[in-house]
Amino acid sequence: MGIIKEPKGVDFIIKSVPLSKVEEEEMSLYIRKRKAEIKKEAEKPHSKARGSSQK
Repeated sequence: MGIIKEPKGVDFIIKSVPLSKVEEEEMSLYIRKRKAEIKKEAEKPHSKARGSSQK
């Protein structure tokens, strides 16, 4: 999927339906979980690069 550019003189306006309180909480929980997962992945020690073996 590529980027959609606005033609000159035309503005795309996106109007979305507001989230309910339950949806907001679910979204916040998901974001917190993903950030924790990403942080955990970043903290893992990197394995040796492929093809570089020491003998």
